[in-house]
Amino acid sequence: MCAIRSDMGDKEKPFVAFAPLQGYTDCVYRRAHSEVAGGVDEYYTPFVRLEGGEPRRKDLRDIDSGRNDGVPTVPQVIARDHEEFARLCDAVQSAGWRRVDLNMGCPFPMQVKAGRGSGLLADEERVAAIGEEMRQRRDVRFSVKMRLGQEDAEECMRLVPILNEMPLEHVTMHPRLGKQQYKGVPDCEAFGRFVEACGQRVVYNGDLLSEEDVAGVMQRWPMLKGVMIGRGLLARPWMLCGKEPQEVVREMHTRVYEHACTVLQGDSQILARLHAFWEYQTVLLDRKQYKAIMKSGSLRKYKEAVAGWLGRGGLG
Repeated sequence: MCAIRSDMGDKEKPFVAFAPLQGYTDCVYRRAHSEVAGGVDEYYTPFVRLEGGEPRRKDLRDIDSGRNDGVPTVPQVIARDHEEFARLCDAVQSAGWRRVDLNMGCPFPMQVKAGRGSGLLADEERVAAIGEEMRQRRDVRFSVKMRLGQEDAEECMRLVPILNEMPLEHVTMHPRLGKQQYKGVPDCEAFGRFVEACGQRVVYNGDLLSEEDVAGVMQRWPMLKGVMIGRGLLARPWMLCGKEPQEVVREMHTRVYEHACTVLQGDSQILARLHAFWEYQTVLLDRKQYKAIMKSGSLRKYKEAVAGWLGRGGLG
């Protein structure tokens, strides 16, 4: 098992990115976290993808520049080849962005079978063609999020020469295989070999649940640019800000709740968004509170379930 806990002491704070999770870290959540908690250098969007040959409208709404104004946002795309990548880059650039992150790490079978996400890692020719497309877009800054491989860790090592030729801000590496999804433990030995070979700046991603975890990673690999945190920040959005946990969650919830009640229709839609907000909040909620919130089938029941925990009059 990889030991990643220690004390950073007085070392400079590392670069921190908030990893995207579909259905959770939409533009409303990202803004709430940025304004209430902060401590994050870049917020990555859930990937923009093609649907029926066109960029999905829901994804484009999420990266709308007006909805992300003031939040340090990086649009992420997922593509199987340079043609899909080019179409997605066109859409992102048309939305006003000059920054794109390519997802080569998504382990979900539907994407992998289509040759996207970690399903792209074994195809050096397609990755090289995407790199050439990047080089053609000189006014855009790129980065890549990836895994060690889909089937074995040698896949990332074979890609190192290609990655080194790409015009990248950094490479974010999650040290698991795609076929593992989120099971098992990170392969830190393979990660170390990749860091030594890669000529790009590297960001670590995976199983970072506390500041101590972040400190451990940066102590073990001081050459890293920093870290990307996903589920750890969803469970502990206060992790990097020094504020009281309950205060952070209460204020973020207020913003997500008010937006959901304003733009969504019907209890089912609103509750789906609110349940997603609480899904990772098992740190502050006891089992009874969590169960009551997640099983609430109407807004009335939901308000009753959260009123006691929220305090200050609940939701009114």
